[in-house]
Amino acid sequence: MTAAAAPRRASVHVGVGRALGTLLTLAALAHPARAQDTVPPVEQGVRIGITYTPGQRPGLLVLGGLRAAALDSIRAILERDLDFSDRFEMISLPAGEGLTLGMVGSAGEPAPADPPATGSPAPFVNYPLYAALGAEFAVAVDPGADSNWAAVSLYDVRGAGERERARVLLRDPADPEFRLDVHRVADRLVQAATGEPGIAASGLLFLVRDRVYRIDPDRAGFAPVTPEGVSAFSPTWDPRGQRIVYSELAEGWGRIVVHDLRTGARSVVPPTTRYLNYTPVVSPAGRTLAYTRSDDEGTDIYTYNYAANCCLERLTVGRFSDNLSPTFSPDGRQVAFVSTRAGLPQIYVMAVDGTRQELFAPFDYGVTGSSFAPEWSPDGTRITFHRDVQGSPQVFIMDVRSRVVRQLTSAGRNEDATWAPDGRHLAFVSDRTGTRQIWVIDIETGRIRQLTTVGGASLPAWSPRFTQPTPP
Repeated sequence: MTAAAAPRRASVHVGVGRALGTLLTLAALAHPARAQDTVPPVEQGVRIGITYTPGQRPGLLVLGGLRAAALDSIRAILERDLDFSDRFEMISLPAGEGLTLGMVGSAGEPAPADPPATGSPAPFVNYPLYAALGAEFAVAVDPGADSNWAAVSLYDVRGAGERERARVLLRDPADPEFRLDVHRVADRLVQAATGEPGIAASGLLFLVRDRVYRIDPDRAGFAPVTPEGVSAFSPTWDPRGQRIVYSELAEGWGRIVVHDLRTGARSVVPPTTRYLNYTPVVSPAGRTLAYTRSDDEGTDIYTYNYAANCCLERLTVGRFSDNLSPTFSPDGRQVAFVSTRAGLPQIYVMAVDGTRQELFAPFDYGVTGSSFAPEWSPDGTRITFHRDVQGSPQVFIMDVRSRVVRQLTSAGRNEDATWAPDGRHLAFVSDRTGTRQIWVIDIETGRIRQLTTVGGASLPAWSPRFTQPTPP
């Protein structure tokens, strides 16, 4: 922390005490998230003053500042990203009651600025005021020393210090790169406050009527990805997030297409196949594809080294059963998949060379039915899948080590779950509102929110974090 940014308790205005009564009333207007489905709910209540409930999420306040289109856009994006991280209890104030750095709230009296340090004035950070509102963290967005940049600061209210500082280039708020820059800053703030980065700088693919679309986790950036008229399905990402892979129906066959988002170039792999190929997935190293092939011999899982454009291998041999929907473990050593070898489709696992095949997710005969669409969590400790429960698919997760299975959803039909890069959020398809939409659930708090509004959405795939510049 620089001298210019260091907090100074000695400069707190004497009017703070008189202002707390009014501001405590405003604090009671904060709205905590509500849980749904079968996950334990977030503890309800409001944050007033400096009394904290054990286990409650830390309160976070996004401060106002100078009115400017770019700065307002940054604040709005950050506030939404931090809220959707589900790591904080966002403290919201009525319209027109926004707080700024240096605001005391006493009869309109301005707060004094700290004495200049290293040639520039330090911001006045009113820690007692933010603590009285129930905040443990405060975020401020203000013009930086360079007019082309905005400064973003995360303040630790309890520790009375600046925890993180970042810059955002002031571009057109409609520019996708501007939004991505802000998303990356939001993820940095989440990491600085909690030790784990957020999920804002990522994206989701999904289908609407045989066309692949993408959307950001904050519901913005909705746009088509595949060309109009192409019948696509089973989209997925490569590990760097710069290419996507999907199946495409053409000339009566299903082929695997690798689509470069930077250049728009598309290539078919394997280059010469006349089969129904679908449900592709890319290995963690980004070199190998695993996918399902259906032909006269049955439905089985194959791998292909598309980085070297060679080496097609068959991992399963159906013998009157179907094997499909592969997913790589994060270390690349195992593949989970669906097989009908025991009757109803269930989740199996094998070594990446096809050996040591065994039942992976236990199931209850007569209680639950077929299981589909497994996906390994980013840290390798869990898998998610959907399973029939009394005739309706529901989303489950399983702890890989203990093989303990837990049901996450119960309202409506819920299926095709995909992990966020933080390993605590899942996107899935649900018809709970009457149409098939993409929803997101935080498995730690149980908070659930609707992501899409287009209707008929299906087969979501969550990207890795975009740590490098990516195309819009």
